[in-house]
Amino acid sequence: MLQQQFAVAWLGHASVLARCGGVNVLVDPVLSERIGYRIAGRTIGPRRLSDAPVHAEALRGAADLLLITHAHFDHLDRPTLRVLADARTTVVVPKGCARLIPKGFCDVVELRAQDTPDVCGLRVESMEPNHRGERHAWDRHRKALSYVVRWDAGGALFAGDTAMTHAFDALQGLDLAVFGIGAYNPRTHAHATPEQAWAMFKACGATKLLPVHHSTFHMSDEPMDEPMQRLIAAAGEERARVVEAELGETKALGTGH
Repeated sequence: MLQQQFAVAWLGHASVLARCGGVNVLVDPVLSERIGYRIAGRTIGPRRLSDAPVHAEALRGAADLLLITHAHFDHLDRPTLRVLADARTTVVVPKGCARLIPKGFCDVVELRAQDTPDVCGLRVESMEPNHRGERHAWDRHRKALSYVVRWDAGGALFAGDTAMTHAFDALQGLDLAVFGIGAYNPRTHAHATPEQAWAMFKACGATKLLPVHHSTFHMSDEPMDEPMQRLIAAAGEERARVVEAELGETKALGTGH
């Protein structure tokens, strides 16, 4: 696990392990080789383009707080969650998603947009992204959420999936923002382009940007290396604000300010 007070590791796709003020936070953990529907004992869906940097077993009980942004298979992976289930971990999910979480966790907390509970010593502020949260075509009751996590020394935004939105404009006290930059071609109605992700990052006022949701599963038509190339081009002279993390690499981000 991360040892610093404020650090982050990208685990592939939208999966992030962060240490926020000494609290271990795991976001949208998807560590399976393949994601999708289970049919006759097999998973039907995209396969990882590279191995996960860590096995789920190694993270069982290591996270204090587990955040699920929405129920899509590439964000809520029940096989991974079954392995991670541990009485030391509290799970936060959007409204309508609690029943999808395997048993064995300390607690499963459902939130609506604009809820602001204190969980595991952190303040969790839920926000509504520009994205739908259903797992199947018939369960439109499930929502998608973004989360701002705050602690005494700082804050971080875990946006999850979102198309372009002004929902995050002018947030205060953010040291890190995590935005998806891939799966936009041809679905810009659901996922931001790299340029839009950079614009949302700039508008939210965070110090650093961790780009995710790229280079892990072949889910769209853009080349795998295009999202990062376009993001770096959009950042220009501010490239140093992009956390260019290799898969599984830990990036220490200081104390939170």
